[in-house]
Amino acid sequence: MTLLLVGDVGGTKTLLRLVEMPTGETSTTASQQKNLYEALYTSQEYPDLVPMVREFLQTAAAALGNSPNPTKACFAIAGPVVGNTSVLTNLAWSLTTERLEQELNIAHVSLINDFAAVGYGLLSLTPEDILTLQPGRPQSTAPIAVIGAGTGLGQGFLVHLLDDYHVYATEGGHADFAPRTDIEFELLQYFHQHYHLNRVSVERVVSGQGIVTIYQFLCDSRKGSASRNRTQDLDRDRLSAASEHSANLGANLAKKDRHLSAAEISQAALEKSNPICQQAMELFIEAYGAEAGNLALKLLPYGGLYLAGGIAAKILPLIQEGDRFLNAFKQKGRVSPLLERIPVHIVLNPQVGLQGAAVCASRL
Repeated sequence: MTLLLVGDVGGTKTLLRLVEMPTGETSTTASQQKNLYEALYTSQEYPDLVPMVREFLQTAAAALGNSPNPTKACFAIAGPVVGNTSVLTNLAWSLTTERLEQELNIAHVSLINDFAAVGYGLLSLTPEDILTLQPGRPQSTAPIAVIGAGTGLGQGFLVHLLDDYHVYATEGGHADFAPRTDIEFELLQYFHQHYHLNRVSVERVVSGQGIVTIYQFLCDSRKGSASRNRTQDLDRDRLSAASEHSANLGANLAKKDRHLSAAEISQAALEKSNPICQQAMELFIEAYGAEAGNLALKLLPYGGLYLAGGIAAKILPLIQEGDRFLNAFKQKGRVSPLLERIPVHIVLNPQVGLQGAAVCASRL
């Protein structure tokens, strides 16, 4: 058996895991990965990754009853990886594979972008790990695309070469936001005026912070007022039968006014307790679908387009409601029929990045 050390390294939290797999095999399925031990750490409490890993291995030894000696390691980094080096954006850490190999006494170490890890993780998913929005017409060796809204907006793709898929991360989330409707043009102007930006990336709209900004835009411009009155008239009977929890949440949101988190906004939209939150999530989902469609046009991923990240799986009912996401995804004028052939899936497994790091480590 081969022992792997994998990690998901973020500016706030770092999750480390020991994984065992059969020697000589590539860990392309979750069933081949036997998770032995894992622990979560607060990244800012450590001056570097090395002392964190050393502490992790000591704790694992006490829990497992023997000293683990991983021979391969892969760390997914929330930031750019150039060559074999990564300087983390939100931490004073500068990591190189050579130094990690020497100081941790691990023969082979790899640093990859966290969204590249998600790409590798797609290769380990089971049917239970995904929900299909659009079956399309899948092609077995065609490119695969992955996009994921969370803290930011990750994008990447997989290309089939020599009987295997190779994974590539991109910085597509920093491409320009392209408004399509009158209200999206007004949203773009809101970004310019309130944040004094020369340009607005799509990540500023399609992300957790984007949800917050969209909601604040609707509050400040009162775009939600007419919608709120109409929704209340149409749904008065349903709202009167809502749970006490939803009523209390609505009251709390009213008190907080415009200062809501992305989680509060999405939860209120899911419970239909605040019409402005509902409208904010509708705008978010449409922008998400449109950007996923843009990525699909550039890659034609007939192997599938996957929604990962921390948001999609948490707001499934909103994404599925009225086919709002898919309609924006496919609304591409003369080439719209091409997008109807692309399979679209939502990744339900929150550990897809760590599983992907294990896939990458097994290939070292």
